[in-house]
Amino acid sequence: MKILIAIAPEKFRDEELAEPVAALQKAGVGFDISSTKRGTCTGMMGAKANATLTFEEIDPKKYDGLIIVGGAGAQIHLWDDELLLILAKYFAESRKVVGAICLAPVVLARAGVLKGKKATYFNSPVSFREMKAGGAILVDKPVVNDTRVITANGPAASKEFAETYIKALTAVEW
Repeated sequence: MKILIAIAPEKFRDEELAEPVAALQKAGVGFDISSTKRGTCTGMMGAKANATLTFEEIDPKKYDGLIIVGGAGAQIHLWDDELLLILAKYFAESRKVVGAICLAPVVLARAGVLKGKKATYFNSPVSFREMKAGGAILVDKPVVNDTRVITANGPAASKEFAETYIKALTAVEW
């Protein structure tokens, strides 16, 4: 089992990467970190992460799920990334587990993944408009899981987001 994690090259939210990584490692699930460029990516609080793949280099068939990390960099670098939008749509249509936290759920909204689905996000005027435009049913909760699409509203929900994602990923579906 392997997960693809997408982060902004700068200004990703540190704990929104750290908590899912820790949960994946604890569960024995492999992962790759990807971004708009290869190499060192920097978090808002100074964390460093190594993106080993660009979005162009990803073969989505190799992964069981996708996590998109938020932070200010998500709005700047990820919201308009056509390749990431295509990847998000592919993962959702393939019934793989898709997760996005903080400002990152807007990527899912823009990809059409949240149309008619319950979701949460980091509330700002522009993210609110984007989520509504994408057809999301907005829920005021820290973490929302609607049919293998997990969204969370920000850094304080990072641990619960990671736990919910792992539960969905490892659930036995009959």
